[in-house]
Amino acid sequence: MTTTAPEAGTRAAPENSPGAARGPRRPGRIRRIALPYLLLLPALLLELLVHLVPMVIGIAMSFKELTQFYIRDWGTAPWSGLGNYKLSMDFNGPVGEALLHSFLVTVSFTLLSVGLCWLIGTAAAVYMQDTFRGRGLLRAIFLVPYALPVYAAVITWAFMFQHDNGLVNHVLHDQLHLTDKPSFWLLGDNSFYALLTVSVWKGWPFAFLIVMAGLQNIPRELYEAAALDGAGLWQQIRRITLPSLRPVNQVLVLVLFLWTFNDFNTPYVLFGKSAPEAADLISIHIYQASFVTWNFGTGSAMSVLLLLFLLVVTGVYLLVTSRGRKTADA
Repeated sequence: MTTTAPEAGTRAAPENSPGAARGPRRPGRIRRIALPYLLLLPALLLELLVHLVPMVIGIAMSFKELTQFYIRDWGTAPWSGLGNYKLSMDFNGPVGEALLHSFLVTVSFTLLSVGLCWLIGTAAAVYMQDTFRGRGLLRAIFLVPYALPVYAAVITWAFMFQHDNGLVNHVLHDQLHLTDKPSFWLLGDNSFYALLTVSVWKGWPFAFLIVMAGLQNIPRELYEAAALDGAGLWQQIRRITLPSLRPVNQVLVLVLFLWTFNDFNTPYVLFGKSAPEAADLISIHIYQASFVTWNFGTGSAMSVLLLLFLLVVTGVYLLVTSRGRKTADA
């Protein structure tokens, strides 16, 4: 048997050497690495067109004196610098005073709505943990407000809040006799409670769904051991349920806060273009400043201020909750 020696100056590379394995596979490896980014590229471009581009244009508009006279070519509007921001932040003037009132109304509305949504959703989710006949049907009924289209649901509530033939006045005044006369729910101070009712009715099923999903990760053995130790229902909720749901609740409260603070569909469908003073949320206020008074520069400045406020609140909230989580883990 004859063997052929390798030529002088050459060395045969081992079959399992990294260089021999890396060479022919490099193009395929690059394709595998680049494929996920290529698949994400259409979504990123769509996100850029839908969100980022209008945001940049809105910020640019906030530095211009953009009124209905320049709506055809807004680029020719005079440059105002920080004038729109100074006008919006001047709380002694009519524009700033109205914006401050709208901001305070929105803060009060958001805190009450988020708190009630979380409380009702958590209570319903804890109640649904026990097995009983008809639990599946009741879960489906609880999710109906969240599944309904917003416009259809709010329009239905608007009919129910009518002064003369609404269901709310019919029940409270005609049947239960709780009021001396039918109330105007879509006007005056009652408009705030009407808006809060619709918001809570629409939002609590989402909290119920998220909390119910979080409860599935809590071992049942913890409750059984606590019951053997003599812990009651409230002690189990306080010592087991709430601490275990802390990560879920942190995300849930933040999402509910952002959704409620920016809610435009509910007040617009319920009250129209001009909301009552008691229910003048900042979203509908910015709409009125932009599309009713035709002062798009001031409206854009208000939108930027709202964006900055939400970014600051979100950052502080995430910072505080992350520190609290680290302290609890330690």
